Amino acid sequence: MLRNGEVTVNGQLCDDPGADFDTSNLHFAINGESWPYKERSYLMLNKPANYECSHKTQHHPTIYSLLPYPLVARDVQCIGRLDEDTTGLILLSDDGQFIHRMSSPKWKVPKVYEVTTKHAVDAEQMAALLKGVQLVDDPATIAALACTQISENIIHLTLAEGKYHQVKRMLAAVSNRVEGLKRLRIGALQLPDDLPEGEWRWLDEASLLALNTAERNSTD
Repeated sequence: MLRNGEVTVNGQLCDDPGADFDTSNLHFAINGESWPYKERSYLMLNKPANYECSHKTQHHPTIYSLLPYPLVARDVQCIGRLDEDTTGLILLSDDGQFIHRMSSPKWKVPKVYEVTTKHAVDAEQMAALLKGVQLVDDPATIAALACTQISENIIHLTLAEGKYHQVKRMLAAVSNRVEGLKRLRIGALQLPDDLPEGEWRWLDEASLLALNTAERNSTD
């Protein structure tokens, strides 16, 4: 690509594969498509329904098909998976330490979900979710950090764990059923209103700072 004249660096044609560059404020373009240099990739994605968070999918397309090839080639990985029918905020990165910090149960990074239920949620169910419910095939009870009622059939549920089908199993434990599930927030990072489903963007410095703040607070 370099020798064919397909690459420009900081606006200048580059045809030397051995050229060295200062990576600060480095921008390059391939066939006219501009890319900023990133030592590590940190992304957010607004996941649509009917996509799987896996490279080896079974029934639906992969979320990685929503990313441009250069990011897939860098082996970015989603940080915690969402079910195929769950929508909303998901993080991806190729930074192993960042992935570990954000996904490890040790850090207890809170996540907020918007839950649409089949039946109206009553005060007794809300109290049970906050006190702790017993999940099938799980010896320990599990409780929400917060539970806010938005309407009769919509609640915002805050969790610090990521067990398999956790939200669905918690609602089943209080005799209700999840009809729709969307992740709104991870730590202090909110899903932007202007990020459409299926679209992604780089995490800026403010977003990374918000996530790092959440990590520190989780260990206080």
